[in-house]
Amino acid sequence: MKSNSNKVALVTGGSRGLGKDMALQLAKKDFNVIITYHSNEREANKVVAEIIASGKKAIALQLDVSKSNGYDAFVSQVREKLANDFGTDHIHSLVNNAGTGVYASFDSTTEEQFDDMVNIHLKAAFFLTQKMLPVLADGGSIVNISSGLARFSFENYSAYAIMKAAIESLSRYQALELGSRKIRVNTVAPGGIETDFGGGAIRDNKELNDMIANSTALGRVGLPDDIGGVVAFLCSDDAKWVNAQRIEVAGGVYI
Repeated sequence: MKSNSNKVALVTGGSRGLGKDMALQLAKKDFNVIITYHSNEREANKVVAEIIASGKKAIALQLDVSKSNGYDAFVSQVREKLANDFGTDHIHSLVNNAGTGVYASFDSTTEEQFDDMVNIHLKAAFFLTQKMLPVLADGGSIVNISSGLARFSFENYSAYAIMKAAIESLSRYQALELGSRKIRVNTVAPGGIETDFGGGAIRDNKELNDMIANSTALGRVGLPDDIGGVVAFLCSDDAKWVNAQRIEVAGGVYI
């Protein structure tokens, strides 16, 4: 299906899991898509091929979000690709999704693990967004990905979860300060999802899976395709009056 839309969305960590579904759902919402990947170029190219087959444009770019000294070069690369591949000089939406977890008790978490969480989750959403501001169109949108763990607490997730709590505050500040450019900023907080995140614990550990499912009003854990459509909605003009909100997409867990 061809379209005249020239809006471009950039999704960090779009080669697998939730980011992959976000990218595919954005294409269904008539966005062209740029995804980033950390190391798995092959999987990223599969996502690109699927989007192109649907009639939209897509490319994949390598980015390690934990290394902020690479952001300037990345933004330059985005500018070049926008001009050459998409025929535009702006993106319309930025989705700060890339991330990984640390599963460790509070008393055993190392400073290195903590710093990794700061760099991957908090500094990336702060400074990559800052660097992307000249490329983000007025009237565009940002979606920052949090976690249900910012509202409720599980043992062994403290270093990860407090970064996500900070992300939720960051979204509100970004919404406040970017409002003069009519840029909307919202947070999506997934609950437990069956992906390879955290070593695939929720997907592969039946006891953990059952425990979350039994604590969820809709009676199951989440799947990647439960999340992408919500992100795509928030990036689209359908959500033009939704701003500075936290939307938990978790099936009603721990209501």
